[in-house]
Amino acid sequence: MNFLENSDILADIGEFLREDIGRGDVTTQATVAENVRGMGKFLAKENLVICGLEVAEAVFAHLDPENPEIESTFNEGDEVEAGTVFATLKGYADVLLTGERVALNLMQRMSGVATLTRAYVKAVEGTNATIVDTRKTTPGLRMLEKYAVNVGGGKNHRYGLDDGVLIKDNHIALAGGITKAVSAAKLKVGHLHKIEVEISNWAQLREAVEAGADIVLLDNQTPEEARKLVEMARSLNPNVLLEASGGMDLDRVRFFAEAGVDLISVGRLTHSARALDISFKIQTV
Repeated sequence: MNFLENSDILADIGEFLREDIGRGDVTTQATVAENVRGMGKFLAKENLVICGLEVAEAVFAHLDPENPEIESTFNEGDEVEAGTVFATLKGYADVLLTGERVALNLMQRMSGVATLTRAYVKAVEGTNATIVDTRKTTPGLRMLEKYAVNVGGGKNHRYGLDDGVLIKDNHIALAGGITKAVSAAKLKVGHLHKIEVEISNWAQLREAVEAGADIVLLDNQTPEEARKLVEMARSLNPNVLLEASGGMDLDRVRFFAEAGVDLISVGRLTHSARALDISFKIQTV
């Protein structure tokens, strides 16, 4: 399904534009005549994974519903080198100027997330591990950032707190232990909800598996500790899914993948991805 069919995303784009334009683009209105036609070229100023073409198009369409589609010989997720013009857009020059910054802000952010995700996915190639994101997203941009993770080749963890049960240390403390927390969750959530439990040692791992957790999160372990916990978990229940998290940088993510985990969650895909350098050069046509 086209992710822009989500009405909240389209509404957000309108809000982003209102924030930037305010009472009007005074510079463009003062310097650019009406009805001048222009063409803008999207230029990658560094190597990147393209992400956000559809969002950029929606920005300009919000300003001018008659605006044509962005033209490109590239697709979302394609890798391009610095210096590549990867898309063009024709329309009224004042519309292109007014929408430029919001379109670029979103595309630069999304391409940054997709590019970083692609690097992580490549780092674990050849293993059975899947790179997934977290809820550590920019407020208001979660859907766009999680979409960018998909474009980069990663998978999405929970979209929100209503999306699944993840019992962490504070839940365990407040519930009175792992077994009580899992039992309470099983009583209150539907049969389609998976139950994941965060653990930090062997005793907690055993308790979580025996309590019936579907997924066990190995948090802040070394690769060596993770390997041992994976072996122990498989001996208790070969079908339990195992996720590793905590400080997953590119230099060591493969060691966790080779330790045998199924999932590796990486918060920095969204909370630390750098916005990449893309320009939008406009000329009259």
